[in-house]
Amino acid sequence: MFKNVISSKEEFEEFRKEIGSPSERAINKVISKIDDHCRKFISKSPFLTLSTSNSQGECDVSPRGDYPGFVTIIDDQHLFIPERPGNKRMDSLHNIISNSHVGLLFFIPSLGETLRINGKAYITRDPELLEKSVVNGKVPLFGIGVKVEECYVHCAKAFIRSGLWNPETWNEKETLPSMPEMLITHANIPNVTAKEVAEDLQVSYKERLY
Repeated sequence: MFKNVISSKEEFEEFRKEIGSPSERAINKVISKIDDHCRKFISKSPFLTLSTSNSQGECDVSPRGDYPGFVTIIDDQHLFIPERPGNKRMDSLHNIISNSHVGLLFFIPSLGETLRINGKAYITRDPELLEKSVVNGKVPLFGIGVKVEECYVHCAKAFIRSGLWNPETWNEKETLPSMPEMLITHANIPNVTAKEVAEDLQVSYKERLY
């Protein structure tokens, strides 16, 4: 299917010569703790992606979002992500049980740079941490604790190229993919209309966020 595939370390090292070496800044920007700059970034972030993989290396990326600062910073080595109601597949949790290594990518709307954090994750029901994450009187059942091993900022080139935060580049709503139609097709749901799925989604968004 794919041509000119690089499949060995030796081939990659030859290709690396074409790419060049990272700058001193790129090499040295990785730190091993949550410093004041990272704290400020996380406190302003309402959205992150959580990357996990199982013991076989099969990967998954899952979004997490809430009010800015929803992630609790415990100390300079640990943070806590509350788990809100979702589709109950628990893909991330299954992976964490077999492989604790995770990658986090924090976003701040309108800011091109992102914050990357790598570390080890734990599924926790720590009552003190859960109590800090109460919204609308609802306490999350559990959360994901992360022991931080690497923190570093990622440049804005991907956002500049994509125009992600620029409303002028956004598609007209009428041209966007239909999520209800996608769900019906992918899940092979019989005797259900796109209108019914759309209505169910709206109820879920309004009544089952927490």
